[in-house]
Amino acid sequence: MTGQLFVVERYDDTGTPGRLLPLPAPPADVRLVYAVRVPADDVVLALIEGTDEQTTSAALTAAGWRVDRITPAAWAHPGEEGAT
Repeated sequence: MTGQLFVVERYDDTGTPGRLLPLPAPPADVRLVYAVRVPADDVVLALIEGTDEQTTSAALTAAGWRVDRITPAAWAHPGEEGAT
């Protein structure tokens, strides 16, 4: 799947340092490219490919994701998938 790239942010609300709630499986119409946790900021950043921001956010939410913020993104490192 090729689509627009987005950063999806999910802020930790477990109240327990070091404990992370797993990400649900992404829906079929979006692709999880990569996800990282930034413990110092209690945030999970997921790189997601989807058709557009609104549709991607709605599909993730329907699949059980908590989307605290979604932002369009672009590949910055030459040679990465989708780099222009």
